[in-house]
Amino acid sequence: MGEISREIGHRIRNFRKSRRMTLDELSSLVCKNKSTLSKYENGEIILDIETIYEIARALGIHVEQLLYCTPDRVSIQSSGPKPAFFSGLSQFYSYYYDGRFNRIIRCVFDVLLQSEDNRYKIMMYANFQDYKSYQNCETTYWGYMEHYDAITNVILTNQDSPMEKAHGQILATYMNSDTKWGLFTGLSARPMMPVALKMLFSKKRLPEDEALMQMLKVTKEDIRLMKLYNMMTVL
Repeated sequence: MGEISREIGHRIRNFRKSRRMTLDELSSLVCKNKSTLSKYENGEIILDIETIYEIARALGIHVEQLLYCTPDRVSIQSSGPKPAFFSGLSQFYSYYYDGRFNRIIRCVFDVLLQSEDNRYKIMMYANFQDYKSYQNCETTYWGYMEHYDAITNVILTNQDSPMEKAHGQILATYMNSDTKWGLFTGLSARPMMPVALKMLFSKKRLPEDEALMQMLKVTKEDIRLMKLYNMMTVL
């Protein structure tokens, strides 16, 4: 079989195992026998679209987490307000520091579709172990990017908890650079509380070293500005 069937099968297996679900358990949920599911996972049978939706529902994930995005997926175009930072990108990255666990959290954004109102549909995958299977992550968001003259807005919904809405604001994206600072707001589940994160957006994957960790931490200057304005800011 082809690359697409193998990739989809690989993702089904990864999500199933991450949920500690056996083939027998998945079989009962999607009304397919165990041997057929095994062939799906090995890429030996081409899945029809209805079966992909059924498996996604059984695994509790968004169907687009199973779909294989080829390198020619949708790229952001520089028309109208010109988002120079995002121009030509079909995938980009972000990072923030989680002080509760003393580690960098990595995120991947996939650009899936350009809508008629010039917004871009995106998926955000946060906190995963391996870039090769980044769709198998702790939290998945879907939503849209909107570009304006001075700012890019990211408006997202948590796939597992639709009540949670997350927002990202990235300033001066009309100016080109390798990275951009942004403010990301949403809900934290550990414990449940509203949070505002200092987030670094990047066109390319960055070395997750001590230098990056120090950049992502709240600095004395950040604290000074918070006290001055009485609000969280990222400049």
